[in-house]
Amino acid sequence: MPVRLTPAFLSVALALSTASLFAADAKSGVVIYATGGTIAGSSASSTDTTDYDAGKLGIETLIKAVPELNQVATVTGEQLANMPSQDMDQKTLMKLSKTISQKLEDPAVHGVVVTHGTDTLEETAFFLDLTVKSEKPVVVVGAMRPATAVGADGPMNLLEAVSLAANDKANGRGTLVVLNDRIGSAFYTTKTNSTMPDTFRAVEQGYLGSFVGITPRFYYSPATPTGKRHFDVSKQESLPKVVILYSYQDQDSALIDAAIKDGAKGIVIAGTGNGSIPTRTKETVKRLMEQGIPVIRSTRTGSGFVSRKEEGIGSGFFNPQKSRILLSLALATGADMATIERYFSAAE
Repeated sequence: MPVRLTPAFLSVALALSTASLFAADAKSGVVIYATGGTIAGSSASSTDTTDYDAGKLGIETLIKAVPELNQVATVTGEQLANMPSQDMDQKTLMKLSKTISQKLEDPAVHGVVVTHGTDTLEETAFFLDLTVKSEKPVVVVGAMRPATAVGADGPMNLLEAVSLAANDKANGRGTLVVLNDRIGSAFYTTKTNSTMPDTFRAVEQGYLGSFVGITPRFYYSPATPTGKRHFDVSKQESLPKVVILYSYQDQDSALIDAAIKDGAKGIVIAGTGNGSIPTRTKETVKRLMEQGIPVIRSTRTGSGFVSRKEEGIGSGFFNPQKSRILLSLALATGADMATIERYFSAAE
C-alpha cells in the first residue's frame, strides 16, 4: 500500500513557530537515529490511530516533513532500524548505544535524537541512560498518532526533541524523553496509558521540564538520579538473558522453573503490591538465590518503592521492565548478589 502523508500532517509542520522563536543555536549539530515506531507509522485512513502500520516511513521523509528542523540545528539522519518497538531486540539496542557513544565524541555534534515506538520506548531510553556516558544530551522521542493521522503529534514532538538536543541547558541531564510538550528523565519515565498522548509520566518523581513553543523550560538544574550507574557495553556483544514473570493469585513455580530451564540467568517477578509473591513460590526463589541466580521482586502496580525482601531482591523504584534491563547489565559485568542488591536499593 503506498504511503500517503495527509495535508494535516504537513500543515502542522508548516504552521509551527517562526525562526525568531527558536532558542537553540542554529549551528548546533544534531543527529537523528530512526528506529521506526508510530512516529514513522502509516495508515490508509486519516482517522486511524490504533490499527496503523508502524515503522513505514524513512528518516528522510520525517525530516522533510518538518523543514523547521534546519532552523533549530544542523540536522542529519540515519535509519538505524525501522520496526514497531515491540520488536526491538538486544542486538539493535547494543548497536544503538555504541553508535551514539561514538558519535557524541564528535565535537561538531551537540546531541542526538532517537525516534522510537512508544510501546518499549522507556526500555530503550533507560538502557541508553545507563550505557551512554556523555554530558551531551540524548533525547528519545516518539508519537502516539501515526504520521498519516489528523492531528499527528509526531512533527511537533520531533521538532521539540531536536530543539532540546541542540540546547545547552539539556547538557548533563542524562537521557531524556520528549512527548506531548513534556521533558522526562529516562531513569524514571514510563508509559502509563495505552493510547492517550499524555501517556509518558514519572508518577512519583515528576517531569524535568516542558516546552513553551519549542523552547525547553527546565524546572530544576541538572541532577543525577540517586543510585544511577554507568555500564560500559563497548566490548559486549550480548547480554545475559533475564525474563519477566507476572504474579497473580494461584501462581506457582512452574514458569520460574521453565524460564531457568530455557536459559534465563536472572528472573524479574512483577509482584502484587509491594513486590508480594505467593508463599508457595518463595522456596523456589530462595533456592535460586542460593544457586547464584538473582530474582528481583518488582511491582505490577505501576509505581512505588519495593522494599527489601527475605526471599529475592526488592526492586526499589524500578518497574519490571527497567528491572530486567538493570539486572541484565549487572550480570554482564559480573556483579555478585550483594552488588546487585545495592543497585536496586539505590544505595550509594
